[in-house]
Amino acid sequence: MKPLSHMQGFSLLELAIALVILSLLSGSLILPLMAQRDVGRLRQAQEQLALIHEALLGYASLHGHLPCPDTNTDSTHATYGMAASDCATTTREGYLPFRSLGLAEPDPWGQRWRYRVDAHFARTSQPIGLDTDFGADQLELVNHKGEPLSTTVERPVAILFSMGPNGRADGENLSYEAAGGRYESDLPTASFDDQLHWIARPILLSRLIAAGRQP
Repeated sequence: MKPLSHMQGFSLLELAIALVILSLLSGSLILPLMAQRDVGRLRQAQEQLALIHEALLGYASLHGHLPCPDTNTDSTHATYGMAASDCATTTREGYLPFRSLGLAEPDPWGQRWRYRVDAHFARTSQPIGLDTDFGADQLELVNHKGEPLSTTVERPVAILFSMGPNGRADGENLSYEAAGGRYESDLPTASFDDQLHWIARPILLSRLIAAGRQP
């Protein structure tokens, strides 16, 4: 018969081996589950971006202009989630006015959507027309290499994006500029996971015409 101390030591060794095996097995299961969750959230972000796109065009069809961003960070304030009344220099860039659009607030990662609009297309006193030109914002889009995704002839009139899983703006989206706003959109990388979408002027004008608003 083996000594008791030997049996206890062997049992501890067996337990340690079992724990190692279990940790390896659980790790092999967790990684695919996390990958599936991330893919699902990215897909959800794209679906939400399409919904916001339609909501912004619908808002413009109803009011004759795009909404100004919301710059209120106090969730208890009465104007939280509402479009600012005027797109001055300090309000052309901020958060999506989700309440003004009748949408839910967060992106799939529980963060607020970022939103930028060309002030000339958000003037409450002057409805958008065929002669509405781009303002001083000069919005432009580039990829990871800095190559343009938009032209100087037809710049974006509105840009919105999610800061993605890492919860921060990446690349060109990190630096916000009052004029000459440059934004980045491309496939996710280790250092870039923003999910970005934009509205082009021809799409906006065609929606206004289809809605019976003669720009």
